[in-house]
Amino acid sequence: MGMGGQDGEGCSSSCVKPEARYSWEEIQKHNLKNDKWLVVDRKVYDITRWVKRHPGGMRVIGHYAGEDATEAFQAFHPDLNFVRKFLKPLYVGELADCEPSSDRGKCQQQAGDFQVLRRTAEEMGLFTASPIFFSLHLSHILMMEFLAWATVYYLGTGWIPTLLTILLLATSQSQAGWLQHDFGHLSVFKKSKWNHVAHKFVIGHLKGASANWWNHRHFQHHAKPNIFSKDPDVNMVHIFVLGDTQPVEYGKKKMKFLPYNHQHQYFFLIGPPLLIPVYFTVQIMKTMIARKDWVDLVWSLSYYTRFLFTFVPFFGFFGSLAVLTVVRFIESHWFVWVTQMNHIPMEIDHEKYRGWLSSQLAATCNIEQSFFNDWFSGHLNFQIEHHLFPTMPRHNYCKIAPLVRSLCKKHSVTYEEKPLYDAFRDVVGSLRKSGELWLDAYLHK
Repeated sequence: MGMGGQDGEGCSSSCVKPEARYSWEEIQKHNLKNDKWLVVDRKVYDITRWVKRHPGGMRVIGHYAGEDATEAFQAFHPDLNFVRKFLKPLYVGELADCEPSSDRGKCQQQAGDFQVLRRTAEEMGLFTASPIFFSLHLSHILMMEFLAWATVYYLGTGWIPTLLTILLLATSQSQAGWLQHDFGHLSVFKKSKWNHVAHKFVIGHLKGASANWWNHRHFQHHAKPNIFSKDPDVNMVHIFVLGDTQPVEYGKKKMKFLPYNHQHQYFFLIGPPLLIPVYFTVQIMKTMIARKDWVDLVWSLSYYTRFLFTFVPFFGFFGSLAVLTVVRFIESHWFVWVTQMNHIPMEIDHEKYRGWLSSQLAATCNIEQSFFNDWFSGHLNFQIEHHLFPTMPRHNYCKIAPLVRSLCKKHSVTYEEKPLYDAFRDVVGSLRKSGELWLDAYLHK
């Protein structure tokens, strides 16, 4: 590795004081399992022991070992002064004066302009949540839960009332999924602890899942989106090959766990239908038990207890489980299409060490705004703005979007936006393209 890019040319060992001043070349050596350093605001921190105590999970902070983590640090933490207290004991020195603030030649001007944009958003009050918006959102979830019960209570358990109940429950579950996402990103309350409490209530009691499990996965995704070995959302355990690089690598190695040239077809059989009712449900329960996360387990069991208590009198025990399975089946389709339409068609590759703006825009795209798209996707149609400012309340994405577009235009960063139907179609098209790349490499390389 070099000394950190063109700004560091001419830097010699004479200007580095190992006891307090470090070069990027030295810092980049500390990216091992038992030796992790990172840089925030030109200050160097040894996080080797802290990673296991990091509230967001050890992997998300570990993914920045040997790198500048300033932009990620600012993006994830709404109260920077509070978090800096935890950094003080980890301090080991600073970057040498002759070193650039960013590693590996990342664009300093782009990073500086993004900081200006962030300060502008703060001055505009865009990090302040609307209590009315989130109260109404929670209310409409609870109303659908009540209507689902009222439907079978007053209309009975015939096919039509049962289907209506299932649709109401699936919709409430999907909308609760977007709400827990808000609390998980600390974007509702000013105090983090209230976001954490609300997160456990919504994801645990209203959905039957685990807040800690979600945090562990989702923050990694935000830190390094669409990066193999760092983003768990693109770890498809050999079921799918993604992007342009992985299919060729698998093909050259003659790896054929499944016929990947047909993955755009079997995606409809094992992707949207099974992710939540099978893979996520098993993984969540297994994770809570393995990590002895009894608090989240109790929250999760409270959901299942409430569900059975509500519907067993109408459908019986096994009938209620059947209803829940169908609800999860529908919810899973909803979740997969919304979450993958912003990422799967985008660049998926190994680490390229880009700056925050470039890395997030390479991995994300937006869907056109409309009242339906906002509601249907939980405002994740503004995926770009969400990834750039994960703690920003979602009802403010539309306000910052024009400024983000201007910044992207200034730095020639592609800002991609498309209609909802095109986004769904591109998921299938990208899977087909990756499958064809795999087959070509498998047969001819």
